[in-house]
Amino acid sequence: MESCSMKIQSGLWLQQVAMISLFLMAASAGMANPLECPPNTEALTTKDSQIPLDELEIRLKPLVRCELAEEAKGWMTLLKSKVQEISGEELVAKHKKTEMKAVEEALDALEDAKEAMEEVPEATKGESESTAAGLEETETAVAEAHKQIKEVIGDQEETEDAVDSSITKEVLEKSETEAGVDSKSGKQILQDEKSATKQLDKIDTKELQDQETLKKVTDAAVQLADSKSEIRKSLLEHVNQLYAERTALIDRANLVINAFEEKGAAEEPITEYRQYIKAVSGLKVDVSDLDATLAALKGWLISKEGGLRWGKNIAIFVVTVLAFYFLSVIVGRAADRGFKASRHTSALLSDFLTKAISRGIIVLGVLIGLAALEVNIGPVLAVIGALGFVVAFALQSSLGNFASGILILLYRPFDVGDLVEVSGVLGKVSSMNLLSTHIKTPDNKSVIISNNAIWGNVITNATATNKRRVDMVFGIGYQDDIGKAQRIMEDILSSHELVLKDPKPVVRLHELADSSVNFVCRPWIRAENYWDVTRAVKERFDAEEISIPFPQRDVHLFTEQTAGAENLPDKNSS
Repeated sequence: MESCSMKIQSGLWLQQVAMISLFLMAASAGMANPLECPPNTEALTTKDSQIPLDELEIRLKPLVRCELAEEAKGWMTLLKSKVQEISGEELVAKHKKTEMKAVEEALDALEDAKEAMEEVPEATKGESESTAAGLEETETAVAEAHKQIKEVIGDQEETEDAVDSSITKEVLEKSETEAGVDSKSGKQILQDEKSATKQLDKIDTKELQDQETLKKVTDAAVQLADSKSEIRKSLLEHVNQLYAERTALIDRANLVINAFEEKGAAEEPITEYRQYIKAVSGLKVDVSDLDATLAALKGWLISKEGGLRWGKNIAIFVVTVLAFYFLSVIVGRAADRGFKASRHTSALLSDFLTKAISRGIIVLGVLIGLAALEVNIGPVLAVIGALGFVVAFALQSSLGNFASGILILLYRPFDVGDLVEVSGVLGKVSSMNLLSTHIKTPDNKSVIISNNAIWGNVITNATATNKRRVDMVFGIGYQDDIGKAQRIMEDILSSHELVLKDPKPVVRLHELADSSVNFVCRPWIRAENYWDVTRAVKERFDAEEISIPFPQRDVHLFTEQTAGAENLPDKNSS
């Protein structure tokens, strides 16, 4: 019985383990990674090649990396097809130019043949030598014209073999449909080209010697030249439209590539895509072909994705920068008034912060304006950062001045208008920036001192407080009355309007010097009223007959009688 019960329990245990395993497998299957690429992934946003950029950006947000890879491939495929279409039409236009040049040369040859025939009168070869020479010249000109016509036919046959003529037909039909012209016009242009070509192909040299036939051939050549010119003009106009479509595709492809890169795309495909876009974008002009150049420029100027787009962007850039400039002026003035109203902000710090705010607003406006110009600000900021590192490494000493300037602004050892003594220079602080301080000396000299030299040395600020003590020393003679002299000085200080009553001025006997008895005179005054009372003391001392001695030395001479001095003759004796 026990063995049976054990078997039953083991069977139940195995059943429970199996159920738990199945549950875990089902749970793991239900918890699959949502970022894994779904099967049969294909590009979805490429179905509408003219999808608005904002709508495309919204559609790209939920896509994972592998889905964005397919989207990028799809848009690059569309772009490649558009570039191939542009290249095909540019090639046809180039061939048409070659054919037009050949037709122009044939027309020149026909004109030469016509002039030669008009110069020779109707006559036979045997009438005269001059007539025979004229006939020979005419035959040569006719033969040259016939040769040029055959070259025109040959060039056209080579072009039709190299390039599919359906491109020309399709472009003409599109141009007429967009212009609202009857579709027969395009067919008529092609028909005129074929009929003129056929007529020229039938002509031989003998027929060209007839003036009537020569005129018909010339008319046919002119018709052929006009037809080819119309075809080439339509091709160039359509190429300009394709340029605008290519620009629109590049905008959408760049948006997809940026989203692909943000979600962890490998560097290699991103670099390849961007290099291809850079290679096929832009307006490439052949300066040797004036007509094509003018047509390309004209088409670009009136294109929504060309001149009109960039004109709008430039206008937005200018308006944005001007708006932020005026905003910086308004905010700067408001900040300046606010800082000046604060008692805890020095004039130097106020000026620095005001300029920093104003310039920061202008820089912000320029960055926003660059974004309106479709400039990617990220690389611009990266370049600025790299340049900042290089400049910082090259200007290490200037960075010390910069740091010292920041510390001076924060700790405020002096302010604009303060009388200071720094680095051995005494004067008033005129202005300061982050690198140097401008000081005006009492003799009106302008001294510029680096902030590093100021912060690393002793700073003496004579106007840091609103009260100052003036220390003066006056000396009187040893024979003068000490009490009287002290009362005179105390009377002068007590009656002077600039001397403060609190703290009280001090007049004390200070020193018994070599030549005088010296008093210290220490009145307190306002910092802005710094002065001395030397003149007043001197005038009172003179009035009270108190002397101010100058340094003097008493010399005493002693004479000594020596042996034999009595035998010397007297100087006063005769």
